[in-house]
Amino acid sequence: MNKLIIASANSGKISEIKRILVLEGVRLIDLKTVGFEDCIDECGSTFSENALIKAKAVYCRYRIPVISDDSGLSVSFLNGKPGVLSARFAGPGAGDKENNDLLLEKLKGVDKRDRKAWFTCAAVFYWDDGEYFLAEGKIEGVITGSPAGSKGFGYDPLFYLPGPGKTMAELSQEEKNGISHRSKAFKRLKSSIEDYYRDLA
Repeated sequence: MNKLIIASANSGKISEIKRILVLEGVRLIDLKTVGFEDCIDECGSTFSENALIKAKAVYCRYRIPVISDDSGLSVSFLNGKPGVLSARFAGPGAGDKENNDLLLEKLKGVDKRDRKAWFTCAAVFYWDDGEYFLAEGKIEGVITGSPAGSKGFGYDPLFYLPGPGKTMAELSQEEKNGISHRSKAFKRLKSSIEDYYRDLA
């Protein structure tokens, strides 16, 4: 069976990707499984650049095809921040609670109309030196005044979707995988990955 490395140590993200990206004859393995413990410097200025940096670093170590993504939250009132710094918004080593608390603090007193936000995911399939496919997905919403829901991770409890009338953290996994930014990006990437493995057969 072919192996495909998920360049992530985030258990929530890995779980989502495995549900979204079901590939015949391909086993998805994560960084813990292959023993990758290096800290990758995600120094890119865009989600696409960071996704590519991660994929290339892992591929160069194992010479096995890699998928990676970089995703984050952008808030209109904050001029697109936290953006690529979403995971480190409250500083290095900060967790979801600290990042969410800081976001709420920065939006304190801001009218709902000005709390528009969007999640972006850039996903990469990297299979050889300099050879890769890239896809992006986005979803728009509004930042709530307080967390709601216990599912998901990151900023999900604060990201309200007017359509379903729920935050991302209140959606079932099936609902989330049907509309999320990560789902959109990896579904767009899926056909390219399938074509690659079909050509190997």
